[in-house]
Amino acid sequence: MTYWLLKFVFLGPLLRLVFRPEASGAENVPAEGPVIIASNHLSYSDWLFMPLVVPRRVTFVAKAEYFTTPGIKGWFQKTFFSSTGQVPIDRTGGRASEGALRTQLRLLRKGEVCGIYPEGTRSPDGRLYRGRTGVARLALESGVTVVPVAVRGTNVVAPPGKVFGRYTRPTVRFGEPLDVSRYEGMADDRYILRAVTDEIMYEIMRLSGQEYVDTYASRSRRPGPESLSDAPPRELPKAS
Repeated sequence: MTYWLLKFVFLGPLLRLVFRPEASGAENVPAEGPVIIASNHLSYSDWLFMPLVVPRRVTFVAKAEYFTTPGIKGWFQKTFFSSTGQVPIDRTGGRASEGALRTQLRLLRKGEVCGIYPEGTRSPDGRLYRGRTGVARLALESGVTVVPVAVRGTNVVAPPGKVFGRYTRPTVRFGEPLDVSRYEGMADDRYILRAVTDEIMYEIMRLSGQEYVDTYASRSRRPGPESLSDAPPRELPKAS
């Protein structure tokens, strides 16, 4: 209930009035049934503007700590993240990545819409970074189609490291659903996982117009041969 109140009564109307976000292709998100929405990640505000233009509730996974912090602060934190469509990662197995997969599979089996950022973290400079294969594994194990999404302008509204930046009109572009059923039963093949992930990232790149960098965003912040300065950008080959 709180999610819909925020979206249609409190926060949503304010964001629409001030920023007037523009959306295209939202009809590519099925009206019912499970679906994975895979998006680029420019700013913390991505998870505000993208769900704002999707008629259905979009659920993300978040660190369990956001839901278990004690005290008044913890209560407000838990209430906010729960009400804005995020659920804690199931870490009963120990690893966050495995916990995220389990949580999202459970949500998809219930017919929900799962949002995921294949880059794993926000882009430090507005470019599109190599996708991690968790999105491919989720798609293959669930048998659910993937809708690629490109969000643009949010890194101007809320740049990394800042709460607010400059005013601009964010845009959200939804691509056509990607059917990866031809790879059914191959979720344990790392080459297949990489191929599916690259196919998804190619579509996100095509929708966003971003320059592609063939290294993980988390590694671009570290010194060494895989740092941003030493990793020349390249275009992803178009998936067959």
